[in-house]
Amino acid sequence: MKKMKIYTKTGDSGETGLLGGDRVGKDDYCIHAYGTVDECNAILGIVQTFTIESDLKQKLNKIQNLLFVVGSDLATPDTVSTAVDRIGEDEISLLEKWIDEYEEKLPQLKQFIIQGGTPAASYLHLARTVCRRAERWAVTASKDNIVNKHVLKLLNRLSDFLFVAARMANFQAGVNDIPWDNPRLKKGK
Repeated sequence: MKKMKIYTKTGDSGETGLLGGDRVGKDDYCIHAYGTVDECNAILGIVQTFTIESDLKQKLNKIQNLLFVVGSDLATPDTVSTAVDRIGEDEISLLEKWIDEYEEKLPQLKQFIIQGGTPAASYLHLARTVCRRAERWAVTASKDNIVNKHVLKLLNRLSDFLFVAARMANFQAGVNDIPWDNPRLKKGK
């Protein structure tokens, strides 16, 4: 097997290739979308370095692998017949199941919370905000390109899961959520 080189020199002029052969600028909305998905995945890699419960670790590992599918799906216009894994309802349903499972175990939210707590939870909150950015880029990309509608739903659900996962990481570590202390409510005091 021939060794693959890391550099190809094909992107030196500011363009990159989508799966299926099209060349686009590196500032294309699809490139922003799957680049941001990659950034979210890297943050989840950081979370994996912390001590967290094995169930959460396993779920995050599955999500990291799934994010590679999301990236290749975004890098392949829906009109291309290239055999590429596509995100579907099964992945969305799995995230919904995990959200419901964790919400049953967590204390009910009665007010907004701010990001923080354990390092793992803090990075999960960061991953959530990056996932939301990936979703925004994917929505923008869907206006110019044909993007799999399931990718949009998955990114939306994933950010919800990451919020609940951050709460779960705190809960499992015995750390309370940090309630939002609205400064406007203290104005008259």
